[in-house]
Amino acid sequence: MQRLEAIVKEMEKGELPLEQSLKLFEEGIALSGACKKELDEAEGKIEILLKKQGRLQPERFGESSDNT
Repeated sequence: MQRLEAIVKEMEKGELPLEQSLKLFEEGIALSGACKKELDEAEGKIEILLKKQGRLQPERFGESSDNT
């Protein structure tokens, strides 16, 4: 994540030659994809506790339910 932030800051300066900008852009896209994959995996592992019929029950993150 830190490398991705550094790439964005460097590119925002607008001082890089086109070839170097393209290389950094490609690296940034790859890092962004890796971050998304890790986030998706983490979300798949998260369970939340919901109160249903007076009892707490675990449910996978992102599953729809009525929170009663």
